[in-house]
Amino acid sequence: MPLHLRYTWLPAMKLLTAFFLSLVTLVSAEQVGPWNLDELKKVPGMQWVDQTSPVRSLIYTGEVYQDKPTEVFAFYASPITMGKAKAGEKFPGVVLIHGGGGTAFVEWAHLWAKRGYAAIAMDLSGSRPPDPIFDPVTGELKDYPRNGEPRTRLPNGGPMHGSPQKFDTIGGTTSDDWPFHAAASVIRAHSLLRSFPEVQAENTAVTGISWGGYTTCLVASLDDRFKAAVPVYGCGFLYEGESVQKPAIDKLGDRRADWIREYDPSSLLPRCRVPMFFVNGTNDIHYVLDSYMKTFNVVPGEKHIRIEVKMPHGHQPGWAPEEIGLFIDSKCRGGQPLAVPGIPKIEGDVIKADYTSTVPIKEAKLHYTTEGGIRSKRNWQSVDAVVSAESITAPKPPAEANTWYLSLTDERGAMVSTPVQFAP
Repeated sequence: MPLHLRYTWLPAMKLLTAFFLSLVTLVSAEQVGPWNLDELKKVPGMQWVDQTSPVRSLIYTGEVYQDKPTEVFAFYASPITMGKAKAGEKFPGVVLIHGGGGTAFVEWAHLWAKRGYAAIAMDLSGSRPPDPIFDPVTGELKDYPRNGEPRTRLPNGGPMHGSPQKFDTIGGTTSDDWPFHAAASVIRAHSLLRSFPEVQAENTAVTGISWGGYTTCLVASLDDRFKAAVPVYGCGFLYEGESVQKPAIDKLGDRRADWIREYDPSSLLPRCRVPMFFVNGTNDIHYVLDSYMKTFNVVPGEKHIRIEVKMPHGHQPGWAPEEIGLFIDSKCRGGQPLAVPGIPKIEGDVIKADYTSTVPIKEAKLHYTTEGGIRSKRNWQSVDAVVSAESITAPKPPAEANTWYLSLTDERGAMVSTPVQFAP
């Protein structure tokens, strides 16, 4: 080719190359719904507020809200900050997501640090809680929780944690949608946690309570870096049945389908590949058993469940079950796994279910209800089952039973359930 033609083609070739590179960038960018996962998996900017207490305080960068960058408050603790380990040691990590009316709970981070984890608990309402007080000798929390003290709104806080921010903002940009901010802030907290030198970046888990359980479902579907996820109470299919969120979703009118597509966990959980452990009660009014089991059923990968008869709803009851820690231990630091029951089958006058367990099973029960009406008001009956080496056998529930399941409890006191069965 003549020299002058080479120079003529050179700018065009550069433009063509730049065009193809931009296409490659667009194809490689991982975008799910409104979330840019490539950006969220980068370590956010942060600054320490308190870097000396057993449970430390920090602020990290959030998403844009009302055309301004936001900041998110979080507590952080590890065996090192608690004075229980030396610098240079490494620990698995856990991300802790509060529910409605909650905040970053210092006692929750404190609890997980005592379990041997590096824990981060963020506030998802654009605020920060009161500073904790620690015993100068023991390092234990004093006078906490102090529920009477108000939280402080951050100067650059994101959306509040109310119903209007959860539902009414759908449409237009996503920058004012609380579910968008909540999931993004949790994934950013995970990215930050993984960056700390004392954290085993490949051994992290997430657990959340109520709306935090809802957010756990979203995050586990978006962030495949987690080794385990435990949603407590929270679930999807919030637009159906007796869900207390259904009226708020229904009133969205022609925006209802948009909210379900973008923010109901039922739309995202089919892509989840993180092992999940669902924890709820039979009578939960906020996340009803029907919706809960539909949520469980759409998860395509590994999943386990614990249903407790009339489990109370709240933050402290939500983080109390020891099975949560045991499940996360089994995925993040080689702990013994929970028992795995099979699907129960009716055989004549009895129900049988196989199971596998590395820890001997000490007790099994059949739980059922024959009552109708609102699920949160129904009474349940429990009947002992017979445990053998590989299966459990229980009496067949009465013909009028409309909902039932089996539970197994091992010698550690750890209880798991079969999937809940509903009468046709």
